Order: sequence, then C-alpha cells, then structure tokens
Amino acid sequence: MAGIFDKLVLLVVQLWTILFGSVATTVARPATSHGGDRQISPALFAELEELARLVDIAYCVGNTGVHKPFRCLNHCADFKQFELIRTWNTGPLLSDSCGYIALSHRPSAQRIIVAFRGTYSIANTIADLSVVPQVYEPYPGGSDDHDHEKPRCANCTVHTGFYTSWLNTRDIVLPVVEDALAAYPDYEIVLVGHSLGGAVAALAGLDMRARGWHPRVTTFGEPRIGNEDLVAYLNDLFDLTAGGDDDDIDDRCEDPDNWSFRRVTHINDPIPLLPLPEWGYASHAGEIFISKLSLPPDVSDVQWCSGNEDPRCISGAEESSAALAALSLQSQSPHTSRLHKLLDFIPAPFRLWELFFAHRDYFWRIGLCVPGGDPGTWRLPFSFWRRLIFN
Repeated sequence: MAGIFDKLVLLVVQLWTILFGSVATTVARPATSHGGDRQISPALFAELEELARLVDIAYCVGNTGVHKPFRCLNHCADFKQFELIRTWNTGPLLSDSCGYIALSHRPSAQRIIVAFRGTYSIANTIADLSVVPQVYEPYPGGSDDHDHEKPRCANCTVHTGFYTSWLNTRDIVLPVVEDALAAYPDYEIVLVGHSLGGAVAALAGLDMRARGWHPRVTTFGEPRIGNEDLVAYLNDLFDLTAGGDDDDIDDRCEDPDNWSFRRVTHINDPIPLLPLPEWGYASHAGEIFISKLSLPPDVSDVQWCSGNEDPRCISGAEESSAALAALSLQSQSPHTSRLHKLLDFIPAPFRLWELFFAHRDYFWRIGLCVPGGDPGTWRLPFSFWRRLIFN
C-alpha cells in the first residue's frame, strides 16, 4: 500500500514540476536548433508575437468577452487601431467554436483578422478526440461561386471533429468576411488559431482559397488535420513545399516571411504530433519551430523548417523530449528520478502532461484571458511544492 501511495505522490510532484516548477525554465536548450541559416527574420518574429497576442484574445470570447470598439481583459489595449466586427460562440452542442472578426486600420497593417479560439471546454475536448476521418470535399459549392472552378482533393480525408467545428462556424464567418472584403477590398485576410482553433483556421483557409480568396494563415500548436492527400492539397493551394530535403526547396520556400501559411510549433508540445500517422494523419509544410521551452523566446530561438516533417523541428520531438528530461533531472531528487524511469518509455505524442505547459507557451501564455496575459504570475517554484508535499 505504501508503495502505491509513494508512486501517487511522485506523480503529483512531477505534474506540479511540469506546470509550475523551475525545472522547465532552467534546463539547457536541446540540440534541435537549426542554426543561423534557419533563423527567422526579426520582422517575422515581431509579426508572430503580435499574432500570438491576437489569438490569445480569442480566449476571452465565451469568457469575459470581447467588446466594441475592441476591448477585453487581455491584450486588446495593444491594438488601438482595431475595430471589432463580431464575435461568435456556437455553444457546447455545436463543438463550442469561438472566435472574433476584427478590422485592423492604419497606421497598423490593413487586415481583416479572423481569430479562432482553441480547446477550452468539454465540448472542445470531445471534438478534439473525434479522430475518425471522413471524406473531405473542397468548398465552395452553389451558384454564388460559379466564377471559380471548384478544386479537387482526390482521396482526401479530414479529422471529423475539426471539420465539424468548421462547418458549424462557416456560415457565420464567411458572410462577414465577404462583406468586409467588399467594403475594404485592399485589406488582407489574416486567419489565426491556437490548438483546435489552429485546425479550424487551416480548414477555413482551405475553404477561402477554394473560393478564390488569398488568406494568410498562422496557427500555433495546430494538430494534424487529415491524411497525406489532404496535406498535398493544402501544400499546393498555399504554395508550400511538399518535400523534406533541402534539395527539394525552391527559392520561394526559403523565404518564410512570404509564406502564406505558417504552422508554429513549440518544443515538447505533443499536440502537433497528434493524431498519429498510424491513424491516417500527416503534417503539412510551413512549419516554424520554437526551440526554447520557457518564456519568452528570442528571435534566435525560432527557426523555419523544411518540408512536411523536418526532423530538426517538432517531428524530432521524441528524441529532444528524452534529452530534455535527462538534462532536467540531473539536479533533482531521487524521488523524481525514480518516477522518470517509470515514464521515460512513453513516446512524445502520449506525454499529455506536457499539454499544460508547452502547448500554451507560444510567445505568450495563451489561453488565460487575464489582464496583460502575464505568463509569469502562474508559476510557483518547484521547491515550494516539494516542501509542501514531502515536509
């Protein structure tokens, strides 16, 4: 009985370490960095940091709210030139899809922003777990789209939960964006999403491309959305490379500043590795990788990746995660080391406790909807929790 209790206590310690402890903030950087030739530009770094704040604001929808002209408890004060058009919340019976649509006016870049919130509720979790694929039929359809030839996606399958979430949102988002484009034809469509919202943003981008629009899509912690045929279809529509070798990359694909789809991943985040390839899922190109675990990253910590699954980026997370765990445990107690021996056989995609840490830290601690979105107020030192449990 004592042995079972000891294991439970050790598990609690490890979980608190992952969530709040100094372990994750003091470990050495794993050897996954690309180096200078893969480093993104300062301009792209600044753009991604801004987009992370914008997607963080989406978590206020269905919570404390986002209000006109553009007010919320989070980062809204940073965007004084923004004009809120509408928010949506489909509710728990329709995949609980949430987000907002806003206009970015001068002197900011002129944009139509569509932000998709990530996993927040039980309904979202159910949608995330609906991994059974279904046939993907590209939009649009109907008489209003006769000027555009409907693209084909042969043998494409898509994640049922993500697809359902977009279908429940589509009739809300598309008419508003269409009206905004009519009123502001020079504005760029910008889609941004985190986690489940990243998957829905990807599907929204495919839909808009099929309509002849040209959105720029940026996702953070996006899971895999479909099979290899859907990946090839997305890569083609967004002019992304489908190869994984440097020799297969043309000049366009070596300029991530001009990519029309950026899939941002973070070391030790298991979500971009799910659903598994064994279940019929694959990753698409356009990856930008944050190689530093703790906040905040610097421009030198962010690299662009080649192809669908660059082993130097998130697809190499299993090796880097094991290396990171080994480094972090060198200065810890024998109790934690014993637990590590029990857990180190678990592949990276199944290390679900890392969801609460690495999956949220994309330039900011995303998903809190607190004033300023301050990530530093949500951690206590590992020594505090160790004393609390063992003393």
